[in-house]
Amino acid sequence: MTAPTVAELVEQQARLALPRFTHDDAWRLGTILVDLARERNAPVAVDVRRGAQQLFHAALPGSSADNDAWIDRKRRVVERYAESSLLVGTRFRAKGGSFDTDSRLDRDRYAAHGGSFPITVAGAGVVGAVTVSGLPQLEDHALVVEALERLLAGA
Repeated sequence: MTAPTVAELVEQQARLALPRFTHDDAWRLGTILVDLARERNAPVAVDVRRGAQQLFHAALPGSSADNDAWIDRKRRVVERYAESSLLVGTRFRAKGGSFDTDSRLDRDRYAAHGGSFPITVAGAGVVGAVTVSGLPQLEDHALVVEALERLLAGA
């Protein structure tokens, strides 16, 4: 899997803005992620939040509490930067830097690794985050993107 560019990730985020984001939408998004992960025997944990409220969480076989810790770290990046965790890390690398050292944020609390994506509502901005942990970072990110595309297709 080839790492996307900053431009590709920016376009992706704009394209995946939702018309709304309700509790039912959070359930559908989480369920789509769980179904995709089960089809692939992916040992992931899934988290969907609107603001500070966790609306969906699932831990599939093979995942562990470590995945929940990664979810928290990646989600904090989305909350701070209002961009996907992969995009934030990619921006730092594109400038020849490293998020871990150049952001000056606590590495135990923030991780700019792929897998957390802002939930953006058209006309309202970022309202939450959807996060997956358990696969290599590009695969975590791709799983979230696929689930958002499916949610949008059914919206």
